[in-house]
Amino acid sequence: MAEMTLHENMMSVALTGNPNTGKSTIFNEITGARQKIGNWPGVTVDKKEGHVTHEGRHIHIIDLPGTYSINARSPEEKIVIDFLMENKMDLVVDVIDSSNIERNLFLTVQLLEKGIPLLLDLNMQDEAVRRGIKIDVKKLEAALGFPVLLTTGRDGKSIKNLLNVVTSIAMDGYGPSERLQAHIAKVKEIEASGLTGSDLQEAIIKQRYAFIDSVLKETVEFTRPGATFSEKADKILANGVLALPMFLVILYAVFQIVFEWIGQPIADALDEFIGGTLTDTVSESLASLEVADWMQSLIVDGIIGGVGSVLTFVPLIFMLFFCLSFLDGTGYMARVAFIMDPIMRRAGLTGKGVLPLMMSFGCSVPSIMGARALDSEKDRKLAILAAPFLTCGAKLPIMALFAAMFFPDNAANIVFLMYIIGVVMAIVSTKFLSATKYKDETATFLLELPPYRMPDMKTVLLETWDKGKGYLVKAGTIIFAGCVLIWFLGAFNSSGMVEDQSESFLASIGAVVGTLFTFHGFGNWEAGASVISGILAKESVISTIGVLYGLPDISAEAEDAVETAEALGTTGMAAAFTGLSAFAFMVFSQLYTPCVTALGTIKKEANSWKMMFFAAGYMFAVAWIISLIVYQVGRLLGFE
Repeated sequence: MAEMTLHENMMSVALTGNPNTGKSTIFNEITGARQKIGNWPGVTVDKKEGHVTHEGRHIHIIDLPGTYSINARSPEEKIVIDFLMENKMDLVVDVIDSSNIERNLFLTVQLLEKGIPLLLDLNMQDEAVRRGIKIDVKKLEAALGFPVLLTTGRDGKSIKNLLNVVTSIAMDGYGPSERLQAHIAKVKEIEASGLTGSDLQEAIIKQRYAFIDSVLKETVEFTRPGATFSEKADKILANGVLALPMFLVILYAVFQIVFEWIGQPIADALDEFIGGTLTDTVSESLASLEVADWMQSLIVDGIIGGVGSVLTFVPLIFMLFFCLSFLDGTGYMARVAFIMDPIMRRAGLTGKGVLPLMMSFGCSVPSIMGARALDSEKDRKLAILAAPFLTCGAKLPIMALFAAMFFPDNAANIVFLMYIIGVVMAIVSTKFLSATKYKDETATFLLELPPYRMPDMKTVLLETWDKGKGYLVKAGTIIFAGCVLIWFLGAFNSSGMVEDQSESFLASIGAVVGTLFTFHGFGNWEAGASVISGILAKESVISTIGVLYGLPDISAEAEDAVETAEALGTTGMAAAFTGLSAFAFMVFSQLYTPCVTALGTIKKEANSWKMMFFAAGYMFAVAWIISLIVYQVGRLLGFE
C-alpha cells in the first residue's frame, strides 16, 4: 500500500523548447543543486535530470536539448523526438520565448502534429512587454486546445505558479482544437500528395506557418514601441565593420581572464602549493616513516607530481566555462556564430567553432571542453580533433629551447612559424576530416539572435560547476592511470628500480620509438623517450631531455630557453641534432599526440574510447608524415 502511495505521488515531466527560451533557467530554478548532468547514449549532448518536491508530489524533471525542429537532422532533434515518442511522460512543458512567439510555435506545432499533449509555457514575459507584445492566453488555448500559462524565468512567483500548475493540471481534459485538427489533416494530405524531398518539406513548412499566422492574428497584439536595446546594440556588435574588431576585443578579454588575470594566477598558486609545500611535506613524512624508496617515488613523483600537474588546469577550466556560460547567457554567443560563420565555413566548421579553438593557444584541455558550445555532433568532433594541433602553453618551452639552441639568430621567427604550422594543420585537418571521416554527418546551422539580457548568475554558476566537475571526476581517472604508468616506465627496468633513467623501461621503449624517426634525422633513443614523456605532459619533454643528457635541474620555462640552450649546448644534445633535424623535431612536437590530460578530456567529452585512440593515432601519423616531409625536402634543398 505504501509503495502504491509513493508511486501515485511521483510524476515525470519533460521540458522542451527552442534554444534561448529560458528553459535551462527554469530547470535550474526548479531543481537547483538537485540535478545531475550526463550524456545521452552515443552522443556528447548534455542530459540534464533533476527532482523537486512540491505540494506533496515528487517531480522528476528532464531538460531536453534545445532544438528548433524535430526533423531528426541533428543529435538534439533526434533525441527530443525519440524520447517523447518512446517515453510516456506525465507532462511535457513546451517553453516558448514570448518575445519570439512565431518562430517558437513552429516546434510546438510539430510536436502537436505527433500527438504529444503539451503545456505551453509562455516564458520571458518581461521581454515581450518591452517589445510591445501582448498575448491573449485564453484565445491561444482555444485556438490550440491545450493549456497555456505565462512565466518570467527568474521570478520566484512565476516558478511557484508553474509548479502549482504542473502538480494540479489534468491533461486528460485537453485535446486538439478543431482548427488544429484541420491543420493536421492538411499536413497529412500534403504528405499523401506524391511530393518528395525538398518540395514536400517546403509545402509542409508553408502550411505550418500559414496555420501559425492565422492563430497569431487572433491571439497576439503587436504594438512596437520603437527600436529595442538589442537592435541598437547589434548595430555595433553584429553589423558593419566594427563587428569583427569588437569580437576580437571580447575574445581577448576572455583569453586574458582565463590565462592571465584570474585563471592562471590561481593555477600558479595551486601549482606552487602542490609542487612545493605539499610535495615537501609528503616527502618528509614518508622519509621519516622509512617508507620504501619505490613507494616514495610513486606517491611523490607519480601521483602528486602527475595528478598534481593535472589539477593545476582546474582554475583555467572553471574560468573558461564561467566566461562561456556568461557570454551565452547575455545572447552574445549567437552573435559570435553570426560574425564568424562565413570564415569558419571555409575551414569546415560553423561560426561557433572559433571561441573554443582560440582557447587552444593557452591550453587544449579547456578548448576541447569548450567544444560543448557547438551545435552539431560533427562540429564538436571536428573542433575536438583540431584543437590539439594549435600551439598551447606547454608546447612553447619546446619551441623556445630548440629555437634558441639551433636558430639563435632567428629564434622568434622560428617559434612564430610553429604557431603558423599549427593553425594551418588545424584547418587542413578539419577540411580533410569533414570531407572523409565525417562526410555523411550534416552540420545544420540555424541562426537566431536572442535579445541581449543580463545572465542569470545561478544558471551561469550551475553550468560552470556541472561542466567543470566532469573534468575532475571522469577525466581524472584516465589521467591518474597515465601518470602512474609513465612514472613506472621511467623508474623501473626488469631488475627493479633504477637510479639512472637511461636504464629504465622508458629508455628501452624510447630506443624502439626512436627507430620510427630514422629518416627524420632524430632516430636516437633520447628523442624517442622524450616523445613518450611528452604524451604525459608536453612541458616534460624538456625536463626529460635534461635528465637524459645529464642536466636534471634545467628549467622547463620558455623564458629561460636561452640559458637552458647554452647549458645543453655543452652536452651530447648538440651533436644529436642538426639544424634541420631539430626543426623536424619541433614540427613533430607541434603536431603529434596530445598529452594524457587532453586525451582523457577527449574520452570524457566524446564519451568514446574509440575517438580517444583515433585522436592519438591520427595526430601521431599526421606529425610523423609532415616532419618526415620537412626533413627529407630540407635535405634535397641542401639544408643540414
